[in-house]
Amino acid sequence: MFYTVIPAGGSGTRLWPLSRAGHPKFLHPLTGTDESLLQATVARLAPLAPAERTLVVTGVSHAAAVARQLSGLPEGNILVEPSPRDSCAAIALAAAVIARREPEAVMGSFAADHLIADGAAYVEVLKDAIKGAESGLLMTVGINPTHPETGYGYLECGDAIDGGPLLRVAEFKEKPSFEVAESYVTSGRYRWNAGMFVWRVDVFLAELGRQQPQLAAGISRIAAAWDSPEQEDVLGEVWPTLPKISVDYAVMEGAAAAGQVATVSGDFGWNDVGDFHTLGEVLSTDESGNMVLGGDTSGDKPKVLIRDASNLVVVPHSGRLVAALGVRDLIVVDTEDAVLVCPRDRAQDVKQLVDELKQRGEHALV
Repeated sequence: MFYTVIPAGGSGTRLWPLSRAGHPKFLHPLTGTDESLLQATVARLAPLAPAERTLVVTGVSHAAAVARQLSGLPEGNILVEPSPRDSCAAIALAAAVIARREPEAVMGSFAADHLIADGAAYVEVLKDAIKGAESGLLMTVGINPTHPETGYGYLECGDAIDGGPLLRVAEFKEKPSFEVAESYVTSGRYRWNAGMFVWRVDVFLAELGRQQPQLAAGISRIAAAWDSPEQEDVLGEVWPTLPKISVDYAVMEGAAAAGQVATVSGDFGWNDVGDFHTLGEVLSTDESGNMVLGGDTSGDKPKVLIRDASNLVVVPHSGRLVAALGVRDLIVVDTEDAVLVCPRDRAQDVKQLVDELKQRGEHALV
């Protein structure tokens, strides 16, 4: 039995002002189609797990929107966390709920806001990961790096296991400097850490108990009350006491040191859609390299009018006409209450604007 778990949280601050805390990037159609990132994630995993074995873990403020977008999911498969406690608590809650249904089930955890270009190749890679998980390994999916990227963590890989596609993971590496990233790529021994995990729920929960006994005990209390009249009371009491820590730090790094982690390498066009510049690279553009997301550039009254301009990323979301003339390499995002204009090479710095707005108390804008 394979279960899909999709943690759906965060606010995607580098995609502000389109992505907001109340309507984050995974709820937006950033796929080049009408599907949101969340809907696309569920659809590409459907060959491995039907709706009844697909769980989404999300926050209170997003639960209704998630339910609307994923109307085919059983209501009980949307797990609502009372407050953000980082990825380990969310994933552990899903693992414990699944374990009540199927104690030795295999689950995979996949972010709600990634793009995958080759869905068929992706599924085949996951099948290899599932086989590794069935043997008792904590599996990751490692992306073969195409360039020295400083924005991703890395997996240092050891030898192949039994001559197959699985590689032992020696160590998780933090986001490196460019020089270090360059050495990683040159060596051929490193993969990008895409934050995709596959394991048997009993193996994961046992390792959680070994490394994070407080978190494991709290999750066990919550799971014991799940689907009972006491569920909400126990969840409300215990959840705020859980350590706020990522699953990488809490479990995977220590498990790798103990030789329990392996990876399967993937080449399926993965992208974590971190900023608007990236969207301009992965979605289709016109002959001048301009990418318009969700706006009509044709017809008698186009929402976007571009003349003598190139390499623009334009996101018209206010209903107003957005016109650009004689410019290049810019991001232009127009929403009802905020407009962003910045060079594409400053796309990563958009988060700084969000931080400043928070400091100024402009919480309605973030």
